[in-house]
Formats: sequence, C-alpha cells, structure tokens
Amino acid sequence: MSIREAKARKTISLQTLTDLTPDAIREISGALNILLADVFGLYLKTKNFHWHVSGPHFRDYHLLLDEQGDKIFATTDAIAERVRKIGGTTLRSIGHIGRLQRILDNDADFVTPMDMLAELRGDNRQITAAMRETHGLCDEYGDVATASLLENWIDEAERRTWFLFEATRRGDG
Repeated sequence: MSIREAKARKTISLQTLTDLTPDAIREISGALNILLADVFGLYLKTKNFHWHVSGPHFRDYHLLLDEQGDKIFATTDAIAERVRKIGGTTLRSIGHIGRLQRILDNDADFVTPMDMLAELRGDNRQITAAMRETHGLCDEYGDVATASLLENWIDEAERRTWFLFEATRRGDG
C-alpha cells in the first residue's frame, strides 16, 4: 500500500456521519480545537499555580485551584469528543496545542498568590469570551448540540471567574 493510499484510508476511517455541511464541520471543528488548546493551557497553568502557591492562605488556594483544575481538565475530553462527533479531527500533540493556544503560559520562578488568582481570573474571562464567539459560530450553522454544551462550559468558566474574583477582593467594598 502506498503512502497516498494509507492516508486516504485513514481519512475515510475518521469520517463521521453528520448532517452539518463541510463548511460547518471545518469552521466549528477549527474553533473547538483552538478552544481546546486554550483549555489545556488554562488547565496546566491552574495546576502550575496549585503546585506553587504559598503563603497564609495556602490551604484555601491550593484546594480551590485543585478543584478548578479538575473541572477544567474534564472539559477537554468533552470538547475533543464533540469535534469527532461532528466529523472533525482534533488535537494530536503538545506541539499542536502550542501552535493553537492563545492563553499565555507563566513560567515565572515565583508568582504571588494574588497575582496567580488575578491571572487565572483573566484567563477564565478570555476562555469565556472565546466560548461565546464559538457559540455564535454554532448558531450560524444550526449546531444546537455544540451550542448547548458551550452554554454549560460558559457557566462553569463564569463560576471559576467569580470564585477567583471573590478570593482576590480586598476589604468589604
């Protein structure tokens, strides 16, 4: 079997039956893959901060970030499986994630707990905005199932943002 035949056979074996148009599959899958790369970036940053948080509120922040990391990671499989359900293909490597990811890494040797929480708050807001944009794309193509999933993921991201906001408030005001 030639390489061309092998590629053709592999492509055929990954096709999924769907009533979405090829344009819809391409555009929605593309948006979901970018979102997935961002979610992986957010997950790893959340775990990084979970592992490296210190200070007087260590236990509270450590547990908060662990809980948030678990929920973020759970979203990754659902996003990737949705891409496959609609007939697309999804991320294949760390390099692929790196090429698509818009959430900035933080490789600093030390980050204060307040800066960690503020950075994650901003990243979760960025993810929420990306999810809303993807939801709009799904609406354009009539992909109500992906839109419905996005609504739940938006709610989860907003909850994380809220918790991070409240954890960084100073005083009673």
